[in-house]
Amino acid sequence: MKKFIFFSLLFSTIFYFSCTTKEKVDLIVHNGTIYTVDEGFSIANAFAIKDNRFVAVGNENAIFSKYESEEVIDLQGKPVYPGFIDSHSHFYRYGLGLQVADLLGAESEAELVERVRVHAEKNPDAAWILGRGWDQNLWESKEFPTKAKLDSLFPDKPVLLTRIDGHAALVNQKALDLGGVTAQTSMIGGKVILIGNKPSGVLIDNAIDLVSYKVPNASKEESRIALLGAQENCFAVGLTTVVDAGLEKETIDLISEMQKDNTLKMRVYAMVNPTEANMAHYFKTGIYQDDNLTVRSFKIYGDGALGSRGAALLKPYHDHADNYGFLLKNPEEFDELAKKMYENGFQMNTHCIGDSANRTLLDIYAKYLKGKNDLRWRIEHAQVVSKEDMPKFAKYSIIPSVQPTHATSDMYWAGQRLGPFRIKTAYAYKDLLDQNGMLALGSDFPVEHINPLYGFHSGVVRKDAKNWPDDGFQPENKITREHALKGMTIWAAFANFEENLKGSIEPGKLADFVVLEKDIMTAPENELREIKISGTFVGGKKVF
Repeated sequence: MKKFIFFSLLFSTIFYFSCTTKEKVDLIVHNGTIYTVDEGFSIANAFAIKDNRFVAVGNENAIFSKYESEEVIDLQGKPVYPGFIDSHSHFYRYGLGLQVADLLGAESEAELVERVRVHAEKNPDAAWILGRGWDQNLWESKEFPTKAKLDSLFPDKPVLLTRIDGHAALVNQKALDLGGVTAQTSMIGGKVILIGNKPSGVLIDNAIDLVSYKVPNASKEESRIALLGAQENCFAVGLTTVVDAGLEKETIDLISEMQKDNTLKMRVYAMVNPTEANMAHYFKTGIYQDDNLTVRSFKIYGDGALGSRGAALLKPYHDHADNYGFLLKNPEEFDELAKKMYENGFQMNTHCIGDSANRTLLDIYAKYLKGKNDLRWRIEHAQVVSKEDMPKFAKYSIIPSVQPTHATSDMYWAGQRLGPFRIKTAYAYKDLLDQNGMLALGSDFPVEHINPLYGFHSGVVRKDAKNWPDDGFQPENKITREHALKGMTIWAAFANFEENLKGSIEPGKLADFVVLEKDIMTAPENELREIKISGTFVGGKKVF
């Protein structure tokens, strides 16, 4: 009997401790409204994190009954979302741009010149005067600037000022001379704007390269500073992953190096610039992916931008009757690139603004994709797509990667470029969503603001920062809040082949999440852009 009692007590004690011993984790977050963005779009109120990953998500009573942690965050009812992903940005270029003259929002050519003059005075030792962000569509004349004032102010120092979309630039005579640009210069996919028989100073698309290639490359230390500056600002708006559209190998190597030494915590999906050297290297080494970096795609430029009339259109510009824009390569060259991507297993992501560019690339994609597939080739921007071409996205499983703030930035003048009928085929996000049931959403920063909530607002409401127009711009192409959130989380991850790593708050995935002060799923429309970030977390660690 004594033995029986002893073993009964021993068994009861073991059973008790086995039931009450809790698993130690690194962090428990509770008392929130947690949008998991899982398959059922379920809402939880707590989760546990261990070793940089979510280990449990659900009801806080269940979480606390099984897990314990020295670090516990009480959200006090605040909303939580998976870390935001920008599906199309220029992260490194944005960082470099923080060090040049800021021309965003300049309301006249005179203001542009004055900002450049002030910047030059502050940086007297710079070999080049660089700037970015001007947009002639904000000016009363809406005409391109000229180099006249720059020539008088800077006769002996080259100046290169990039338009907001990166598809046009204003340079002075010194820069033209260094690039060997004259009135007789011509090329495929580029244009030198003339006044009479002399260069005006404005270069379009491929013509910019003649001058930009003369600008000294940033040093490794300058590149480090650029990446860290970009990271700081991106974390402040809730971004935990960025897709950088068009990087060189040396920049990708630096990003990887900085991620491994933990100085760069931003996760990056790198689209590679398709130079012969880059293709030779990555086709040999193959696809690369770890928790922080994915390299499995190339960024191709199909045409230019609508704002600089470089977008390739099927019919002439409504406000420039003899201008169709242009492709940046011959169709045969695009076909050869597609063949290389297909044969080497890399994703092809092509910038297409005009309806002609979209048709050309969609048809080339079709040649290799043949039908439904899981290769996830993307059209970046998909800005003007004819009704005849729209079904090709579904037929060939092509992902539209779009930037909603382009619609609300361009709506003031896009109709002048396209005319009253063709404008209805532009910025058609709902129509594109209906094809494959998904959109990858981004900003194209620094062309647009880095804040993903601006894109959320533009996609859902189709209004500008002042909530104009009253009914929204082409409101038939609004998307829902749920679709917009998916577009900047799980669908963005899918477009990157990263859906098993991120994009939702689920056990096993990287613990990237963002806490907001107000809920974007329920807040009034006119407050969406102003909602503040309470905290940004990467791998369960607070980075903002």
